[in-house]
Amino acid sequence: MKREGCDMRGFLSFQVLWLLSRKRMTGEALARELGRRRGEKPKAGTIYPALKDLREKELIEGSRSGKEVSYALTQSGRKEVRRATLYFCRCFGDVFQES
Repeated sequence: MKREGCDMRGFLSFQVLWLLSRKRMTGEALARELGRRRGEKPKAGTIYPALKDLREKELIEGSRSGKEVSYALTQSGRKEVRRATLYFCRCFGDVFQES
């Protein structure tokens, strides 16, 4: 299916880090919240590779409780979300200014 207009899907890692900066979440909880915000819930084949990549970069860590894995930011992840937020605001902050 061809999408029309601007493709806004390139923010997944930033969104995951930002959500985890607010609270610890499972992959399913992240997917539900991303779906609520984006209008379309990311598929497991999208969210879990992103979580794996963030874990490999040591920006998040997971702790298992039964079958569920709950994710949280590491210290490096907290620094990265601050850096990425500043970058995002520098790039897009004027979008929110009234004309």
